[in-house]
Amino acid sequence: MRLKLTLEPIGGRLILQVHYNHLIQGMIYHHLDQALARRFHEEGFTYHKRRFKLFTFSRLISRNPHYLPERRELVFKGPIYLWIGAMEVEFLESLASHLVKRREVRLEGQSCHLAAIEVEMQPEARGPVVVRTLSPITVHRTFFDPEGRKKTRFFHPSEVEFERLVFDNLLRKARAFYGEQTDVFPALEDGAYLRPLKLKKEVITRFKDTLVKGWDGLFELSLPEPLFTLAYNAGLGARNSQGFGMVEVVKQYETSL
Repeated sequence: MRLKLTLEPIGGRLILQVHYNHLIQGMIYHHLDQALARRFHEEGFTYHKRRFKLFTFSRLISRNPHYLPERRELVFKGPIYLWIGAMEVEFLESLASHLVKRREVRLEGQSCHLAAIEVEMQPEARGPVVVRTLSPITVHRTFFDPEGRKKTRFFHPSEVEFERLVFDNLLRKARAFYGEQTDVFPALEDGAYLRPLKLKKEVITRFKDTLVKGWDGLFELSLPEPLFTLAYNAGLGARNSQGFGMVEVVKQYETSL
């Protein structure tokens, strides 16, 4: 399940630093019940030593946002749209309840009126679908160079490792959420794929002190249920709770029997 927020900046415009993902994440945690926010932030869902928050969000989407290069800021005018997805209904119910009560969202000291909040159910995925990124998809590997320095290698969607790492990540999230003993995992070997169709651009984002490279564009995605549900509501790839990997379905192919 997902929420779609429509925001109207009080004063006519919203000015944010160009790397604003952490501001959106902070706003989301701020509007959750305190105990729930603590559980998601500190615990999440675990698989071995990995922790997953299993929520994601889009970039802020508005008509013709203006970039101020000298200040490295973005200027948004209303309406501004923000999508937030999660696997736990309790997460979205708590968020929606707090937002409706306040009717206001604050980002970097600026207020936006909550003009609308909509619940969006996921589309059925019968066979392959074309998805468009609402926030960039990113996957990477970390290694040490010969001098012992830690390095991070981000992968391009055209590389074989990109699809493999996306699906490895998805399976770990599935085991964290659904449990180890389930029959959904072998199905991933049968016809699942993620193919880039039209890449828009590489997106370089700084989340606090961490540099992240991801990709925007159109992809063809084929996944069995319930893995499609997990990918749609919690995101594809890594760093979903930092605002990466949210997609929307733009086309569904007809499959012949």
